[in-house]
Amino acid sequence: MKLISWGFIGCGEVAELKSGPAFDDVEGSHVEAVMSRTEERARSYAERHGIKKWYTDAQKLIDDPQVNAIYVATPPSSHATFAIMAMRAGKPVYVEKPLASSYEDCARINRISEETGVPCFVAYYRRYLPYFIKVKELINEGTIGHLAYVQVRFTVPPRDIDYRAKEQLPWRLRPEIAGGGYFYDLAAHQLDLLQHFFGVIVRAHGYCTNRAHLYEAEDTVSASFYFENGLVGSGSWCFVGHESAREDRIEVVGDKGIVSFSVFSYEPIRLVTSEGEQHIEVPNPAYVQLPIIRSVIEDLQGFGMCRCNSVSATPVNWVMDRILGKF
Repeated sequence: MKLISWGFIGCGEVAELKSGPAFDDVEGSHVEAVMSRTEERARSYAERHGIKKWYTDAQKLIDDPQVNAIYVATPPSSHATFAIMAMRAGKPVYVEKPLASSYEDCARINRISEETGVPCFVAYYRRYLPYFIKVKELINEGTIGHLAYVQVRFTVPPRDIDYRAKEQLPWRLRPEIAGGGYFYDLAAHQLDLLQHFFGVIVRAHGYCTNRAHLYEAEDTVSASFYFENGLVGSGSWCFVGHESAREDRIEVVGDKGIVSFSVFSYEPIRLVTSEGEQHIEVPNPAYVQLPIIRSVIEDLQGFGMCRCNSVSATPVNWVMDRILGKF
């Protein structure tokens, strides 16, 4: 069995809570080295997780002969740079979502992956979680009949960090780093799931605005979209709503019923048909990225296939850029 020795570029919250430990939980995989521009963060992460080496230079980590695969866990604006560096060095790469901060950068990544023959995988891990696999089964089995439309509704109140001065705002609210505001960070998961369920979105239009003026990025978005199979959908996102309006819900409506589910809170799946109403609970693993990371590793070891690659991830950025009017 081929041993996959990972090098992490980025030691932030995602690597700490959602993904990092999962790389050591899969047979034939371990974390060899980590990198952060901040020496204290890199050293601390390595020591706390029993990792032998740490760097403050991404190129040195990529050039480490003991590292044969790269995980990019930095903000989106640097995804393309680090992914391309890794692929040009002949090392497969697993990139946090969204794949990049723009559709154009996604296209660059795909071009280099094709030229080098080196794969690039993307952390749309919800495709592999039992909760969403169950949702997909309910839809594909015809439980709700012929599909009519799909609707996304997401509303949350502002976070305390949203009130900070411009120079102290989190990177997710700085479009030059994130690609947009919270929409670009969170809607990516929702839109990827929808395209995983129903196929590629081929038309998308949107309106975005800033209603609360807490920061420069959009805080309210409304959109409509059209899938390649003829299904239509719509969505609304508000990141400055009142607590009473809090909602995390996607509804899929068919001619025999409706299935609705959350994307971030994993509330019980709600299924309503002529036979009545059901609430289906489906637990997920402690480290939510474990199933997709296992799939990536098995692909690299030659006895599996992970279809969550840069090509399949790129339509998400195309749709978000269309909704935000970026082209």
